[in-house]
Amino acid sequence: MTQDARFEDVSEKPLRLIARSEEDLVVISALLQDAVATVSDISWSPKKRRFSMLLNRFRWEIMDGSDTGGGNYERVRTVLTVNDVLKVRASGLNPKDGDMVISVLSLAFVPGEECSGKLSVTVSGDGGFELDVECLDIEMTDATQPYQAVSGSRPKHPET
Repeated sequence: MTQDARFEDVSEKPLRLIARSEEDLVVISALLQDAVATVSDISWSPKKRRFSMLLNRFRWEIMDGSDTGGGNYERVRTVLTVNDVLKVRASGLNPKDGDMVISVLSLAFVPGEECSGKLSVTVSGDGGFELDVECLDIEMTDATQPYQAVSGSRPKHPET
């Protein structure tokens, strides 16, 4: 008999996840919600066909489902890498403003022909990135030890 994962099962080990399907991407998208970065932490290498973001990810996986959390809110530096990228388009962002702070809202994939498609990275302020990809090949890797969230609070999403 299989059992669902529980919050108590969370390890202090860094996360390293790979998404090669839309179902995998849903997990990474949820974990990256409210991750913040500056525009200078974003890299696109056409020759390597790689798009990367260095993010400060909120550790949703340690939350017990309550709103209080006891003030024990953590973030971790995380690298998001998208491989096999053919083209990148940014909207609502100034690529020359390296100090501009963005907050990730979600990642979504729209399949195209065969394995190709478009990956959308939506960020706050009606901005984002659209990546034409040959196939869905994404890695999310925690790069540092967790640290106490400077804000001392968890991100809030009021219902509209």
